[in-house]
Amino acid sequence: MMNHPFPVTYEIDRPQHYNRWTVAFRLVLAFPHLILVGFGGYQFFTWGTSTNDDGGRLATGGVLTMVMGIIVFVAWFAILFSGRFPVGMRDFCLLLFRWSQNVSAYMLLQAAPYPPFGRGEYPLRLTITPAEQYNRLAVLFRIFLVIPHMLCLAFLGIAQGVVTVVAWFAILFTGQYPASLWEFSVGVSRWSARAYAYALLFVDEYPPFSLAEHPDTGGMLATPA
Repeated sequence: MMNHPFPVTYEIDRPQHYNRWTVAFRLVLAFPHLILVGFGGYQFFTWGTSTNDDGGRLATGGVLTMVMGIIVFVAWFAILFSGRFPVGMRDFCLLLFRWSQNVSAYMLLQAAPYPPFGRGEYPLRLTITPAEQYNRLAVLFRIFLVIPHMLCLAFLGIAQGVVTVVAWFAILFTGQYPASLWEFSVGVSRWSARAYAYALLFVDEYPPFSLAEHPDTGGMLATPA
């Protein structure tokens, strides 16, 4: 159990209405976003290894995701030597991260409106309180420290994908995303957002292994909306 709130929160309201046409063609509609920022954080650490051609890498990772990767790599050295993530670089990466999370919420049917390009209002309320001080030893071995989370998220991501396919059909036929499935999907995205915010050096506190909105209350389940 945590003694204080984790510096990353992921909150979103369950849509009460979907446009079934936009749900049916969601992948096509999201394609411009996918080219730019990819799909959430899932491809960040696999970009460049999951496919052998540049086209495949571009489709999974996104052009700006590649840029963010380079910036974070530079910031890793900056933190080791100065103890600080350069503010301008950090703010730009946070913009891209929020953008990608909006796209992820849209692709996973957690949100109904079309996401903005870059900054803009969206039903997903993602807040990140950046670290002011870092444990440099933890930064040095960050890639290894996040492995347990990446393993968990690999399995949870498969389950989330199955849930999303089921929800896609449910929405097309009933107009609703089943509440329990929606809560699970949001919980996985919440866990992912915390883990990737840690991996990308935005925060220095180790993320909880939890789907819950308030992990300090304990438990693995998402808090009901």
